Amino acid sequence: MRVWTSFAAACALAIGAGGVAGAKEASPTIKPIQQMSAAEMERVRTAGAQILFWSDAQRSANFRAMEAQFPGTTAKAGTPRALAKGADLPVSDAEIEAFMAAQNVAGLMVIQDGKVRLERYGLGLGAEDRWTSFSVAKSFTSTLVGAAVKDGLIASIDDPVTKYVPELKGSGYDGVSVKQILTMTSGVKWNEDYTDPNSDVVKMLSVAVGPGEDPNSAYMKTLPREAEPGSKWVYKTGETNLIGVIVQRATGKTLTEYAEEKIVKPAGFEGDLFWMVDSAGQNVGGCCLSIRLADYARMGLFAMEGGAGQVPEGWFADAGKEQAPIGLPGFGYGYQWWTYPGGAWGGQGIFGQAILIVPEKKMVIAVVSNWPKASGADLRVPQLQFFQKLALAAD
Repeated sequence: MRVWTSFAAACALAIGAGGVAGAKEASPTIKPIQQMSAAEMERVRTAGAQILFWSDAQRSANFRAMEAQFPGTTAKAGTPRALAKGADLPVSDAEIEAFMAAQNVAGLMVIQDGKVRLERYGLGLGAEDRWTSFSVAKSFTSTLVGAAVKDGLIASIDDPVTKYVPELKGSGYDGVSVKQILTMTSGVKWNEDYTDPNSDVVKMLSVAVGPGEDPNSAYMKTLPREAEPGSKWVYKTGETNLIGVIVQRATGKTLTEYAEEKIVKPAGFEGDLFWMVDSAGQNVGGCCLSIRLADYARMGLFAMEGGAGQVPEGWFADAGKEQAPIGLPGFGYGYQWWTYPGGAWGGQGIFGQAILIVPEKKMVIAVVSNWPKASGADLRVPQLQFFQKLALAAD
């Protein structure tokens, strides 16, 4: 447990982000998975500006019902993984309630040794309700890369991005590997400022393209390179969107179709998974799937236990360890998973979504929230420190 005693001190430096066989060359376009009306396409193209600047009341209402706001597709649950009730964590109700109030938490769950040791809900959320993920979706998308490698549909993560997204040839992505976008070290310039309506993260899906054309590559190919590939880490949601494009082209399936086969059913999700789409009808790899709180926890168990044979042996050992330094002692970035002091790792999303995996304790913590702003150390640090309190209490 000594490794975890340094966690709170390291958290004081944390930033709020995220809230971290040969394949054939893919076609530049994919068949649209659904026909969207002009109004739906406009909502998709302006989704970043809409969501990031919703009021508190809009967020509380819409985060639980994104399928009512935006088009998307659904992965169907199969046989659920049973989660037995375990002994309550020795953390007082007052401490838990104070954390939930301060963080505007909609759901909090702790699983240890496969048993539920804490489960609380707020903001009117219930156990059967879904809540949006924001960038926690990135960890799902990277897992599908591992599945595609296991299936021989992606030859290697060392393949160039342009093998799968050839329309990026001649752009800043020439010479960039799939692994380098998995670790966000492409060297391409990007602005992830959620408060700036002119930032790349707000504008990335707003490019007008023809039917079935990929809005992600249309935007990303306009970006300049600022560093050599592999030399600089910069958080870029647009690159996870490209990962989603790669998976969909390599497999010939939507992310929901592939996730149903490779994550949702093998992990034993109890509820269906909804995933938003872009104007080409592709699921948005970097954001915006919606599942139940317990299924976020089941995803953490699935990853901690190695992926139930759906990814190559050792995939999560690599995905959940530091592949790129992010400039904060004790913190790093893996394959779309954040790494923390003491061997912990997890997914993060803006507005307070998170999965934390603590292998040392055989523990998973899942939380969904409605923070008053997208991100910030003043919110993420207390969240991580409370996670540490929960882990230290779990003997």
